[in-house]
Amino acid sequence: MQPTRRQTYRQAFRDSTRWDGFVFRPGDIVISTPTKCGTTWMQMICALVVFQTPHFEGALSDISPWLDMLTRPLPDVLADLEAQAHRRFIKTHVPLDGLPLDDRVTYVVVGRDPRDVAMSWDNHRVNQDRAAMLRAREATVGAAAPPPQPVERPDSARDRFWAWVDDATPPTEAACTLWLTLHHLQTFWDLRDASNIVLVHYDDLKQDLDREMRRLSARLGIPVIEGRWPELVGAATLEAMRSDADRLAPNSTEKIWHDNRQFFHRGTSGQWRDLLDQSELARYWRRVDELATRDLAEWAHRGSRT
Repeated sequence: MQPTRRQTYRQAFRDSTRWDGFVFRPGDIVISTPTKCGTTWMQMICALVVFQTPHFEGALSDISPWLDMLTRPLPDVLADLEAQAHRRFIKTHVPLDGLPLDDRVTYVVVGRDPRDVAMSWDNHRVNQDRAAMLRAREATVGAAAPPPQPVERPDSARDRFWAWVDDATPPTEAACTLWLTLHHLQTFWDLRDASNIVLVHYDDLKQDLDREMRRLSARLGIPVIEGRWPELVGAATLEAMRSDADRLAPNSTEKIWHDNRQFFHRGTSGQWRDLLDQSELARYWRRVDELATRDLAEWAHRGSRT
């Protein structure tokens, strides 16, 4: 019997119930990350480790589909996954308590400083073609489902940051907020000692991509020939991925981005430092302390409260 999830997450463009009844295979990899924490980066790393070449065929989002996304009919996604003979790696933005838990499956989460998530989300919303997203959603769920209403976007970057931080939408219904980001990470953090849970930090990928790719290879039990590592690591840099954006940007075949290259944007950390002064940082930390345990908050922020 397949394990059941413990929580339901529904948002305008994704639905965790699409995992119900999904038949896992031993060795499956579930990449479950909060939005804007390096999901596509981790999908690419998994593709490179699984195929052991950067020259795999097809769009990355077709090879590693987003199962809970409401822009493709579920039967089509399941048929694609069923047809795959390689080690499967599946994308989701559903927290761990909303996924079926299976001891035969490895669950990988990527965490990132939430302040960097806010900055990246701001760019994401500008680059997203909302009309294309709505057309894809309607083709999947039908015209009977009411379309989501656009969310008001404050004029200033500072106001948009605080709207993101203070958003009180429950994580089960939110798209991307501080609360959802920390809640998602917390569901993994609380089970981090399980042998099939792998935590990765975005800044560790930036600081030593070679080391982190080797660590993931070991955790997945997929040995890589030593001489192949330089090519694989080179293909996983953000610069290399940006240059191949038409193949690697998520759901690129559905043309939901104004600019596929812009999806990868800067990929840097610490842009928020130009936005927040010390009093605002104190306000930010008060909110974090409301939403996450101290040890998780320290891990997500790399141990710094400044």
